[in-house]
Amino acid sequence: MDLYSIAKAAEKKAAAQFEKIDEIAYINTEKVLSAFSEYRVSDSIFGGTTGYGYDDVGRDTLEKIYAKVFGGEAALVRLNIVNGSHAIACALMSCLSCGDTLLSVTGAPYDTLQTLVGLRGKIRGTFPDYGINYRQVDLKDGEPDLEKITEEAKTATAVFIQRSRGYGIRRTLSCADIGEIVKAVKKSNSNAPIIVDNCYGEFCETQEPLAVGADLICGSLIKNPGGGLAPAGGYIAGRADLVEGAAFRLTLPGIGGECGATFGQNRHLYQGFFMAPHITAQALKTAVFCAAVMEDLGFDVSPTATQERYDIIQTINFGKPEPLLAFCRGIQEGAPVDSFATPEPWDMPGYDCPVVMAAGAFIQGSSIELSCDAPMREPYTAYMQGGLTYEAGKIGIMKAARRLLEL
Repeated sequence: MDLYSIAKAAEKKAAAQFEKIDEIAYINTEKVLSAFSEYRVSDSIFGGTTGYGYDDVGRDTLEKIYAKVFGGEAALVRLNIVNGSHAIACALMSCLSCGDTLLSVTGAPYDTLQTLVGLRGKIRGTFPDYGINYRQVDLKDGEPDLEKITEEAKTATAVFIQRSRGYGIRRTLSCADIGEIVKAVKKSNSNAPIIVDNCYGEFCETQEPLAVGADLICGSLIKNPGGGLAPAGGYIAGRADLVEGAAFRLTLPGIGGECGATFGQNRHLYQGFFMAPHITAQALKTAVFCAAVMEDLGFDVSPTATQERYDIIQTINFGKPEPLLAFCRGIQEGAPVDSFATPEPWDMPGYDCPVVMAAGAFIQGSSIELSCDAPMREPYTAYMQGGLTYEAGKIGIMKAARRLLEL
């Protein structure tokens, strides 16, 4: 097969989606610029703090910008949030105490949260240890079961929604889908705060889940909102009282968000957020191109090249380990960092089976940069995401496709 012809046909198939992605990026960039202007961003606030980090004007202003752009009352944007799951855990613990019940309405949460809620192992500091109950409503034919959600929400203290698919095979939820879940919850329990795992979904639409009634959204700065420049961190945005509670969980009650040094990283966090709508668009285009190429090679993909997208993740079902590993190794070969490395499955912390990860990134573990990971279990599905530039993302996909053809 002629790989050049496949790539050319793939871009032709992707053209309509590329146009939509560019329009979304324009609207979101306008929002970010407006917030930067409103809060008078200047060079003087890029200097960081050390020690306790009291009165860090750059940090505090950035949190106001996040709140404004994402549609919340307040935000917590911190380097010492180690990943998206950490941000989500802080948000959940802000809403729950002994005797309370969390209801997950999109089935079991992502692997790295399953220990927290008590689904895997017994460790201090988890829900069972704190006397917090956990229930879930499984998806019905891959979709949220709105009728059951309404019923189960009656006795829930807080409700959790995972926007992206994680290592599942269901589709990613749009903000409109999340809005329907919010309505179902509020129909029977207007007091339960709704927390959304927004990882991978930021700037993929022209609004975020707070606009459709969610109370908190959480995510990682080394995914979409960091724009490829944030060196670490996570965010929580939404209702001011719940954001404050999450800050108490991150640090301690009585201190909360008042402390937290930025160590000279403010410039990277601001510039990354400024670039985030554009960088997210590059990742989305890479994913669409990947879908089109893999479809032409006969693989089952989700979403397809012509479907709407609500996060940056592209799945490819390989059915067996050999083509999955070949694809990941091709992605690694196309990386700007560690292109010579050969990804091998390993027992990563927080997962119940070996995981293979292709990630040649400037920021370790950054999934807004071109990467691909997969649990080594049936149906051997690859989860590809990221791409700081479409051009480099396209090259990575073509290298992966070439590995498959050689196999």
